[in-house]
Amino acid sequence: MTQRTNPQGQPIGEVVTNWQGCQPIPHTPMHGTFCDLEPLVPAHAADLHAAFDADTTGTLWTYMPVGPFTDQSAYAEWVANACQSRDPLYFTIIDKNTGKPAGVASFLRIDPANGVVEVGFITFAPCLQRTPAATEAMYLMMRRAMTDLGYRRYEWKCDALNAPSRRAAARLGFSYDGLFRQAVVYKGRNRDTAWFSIVDQDWPGVDAAMSKWLSPDNFDAQGTQRAPLSKFMPQPTFNPPV
Repeated sequence: MTQRTNPQGQPIGEVVTNWQGCQPIPHTPMHGTFCDLEPLVPAHAADLHAAFDADTTGTLWTYMPVGPFTDQSAYAEWVANACQSRDPLYFTIIDKNTGKPAGVASFLRIDPANGVVEVGFITFAPCLQRTPAATEAMYLMMRRAMTDLGYRRYEWKCDALNAPSRRAAARLGFSYDGLFRQAVVYKGRNRDTAWFSIVDQDWPGVDAAMSKWLSPDNFDAQGTQRAPLSKFMPQPTFNPPV
């Protein structure tokens, strides 16, 4: 893009040619090799609660603004309300190995006019964590926003103390944008929020890396990766120390 200046020669930003904005994110399924993403519906609640209840670490909900839930009915009530939301826009991750719901993720802070959207409320059951399906679910959401709809910026935000989330963002090709101090009060405590993003100039490299890692050739007969995603992922375009 070409840098524009004012009459005094000061830079005022790069020219964005013929920008028309983007379409809203549709609440329709996304299909992959290892998983499908379907709009969250009340019928998913029981299987999701059972999958989440398999967590033995007691940390699944630590950095989430919701949960933990006392029982299945409490979670079903949350799902019933979440199904009505259009921002966040919730999806259930269906593991194709079992055909059952194994996680939830959403698009949120959806800004079609500026081509910006965030991925969040990511909750993976133990059976989904560290699997190809988990990575593919994130890729399917990225691809919908960046390839299908032409969004310019795809965001990931998390509690700055949430080390697993920060590592996941880096692994998935997000660049670290910085720290918003005292951004949120949740569950009675302060949250400094770490911001990450993939922008349109980053996306071709991230897209290619994801496609190579998810290729059947990268997995052996037992489903174990032959090469890590980091082998294919380009260096971040903007990366202050995390």
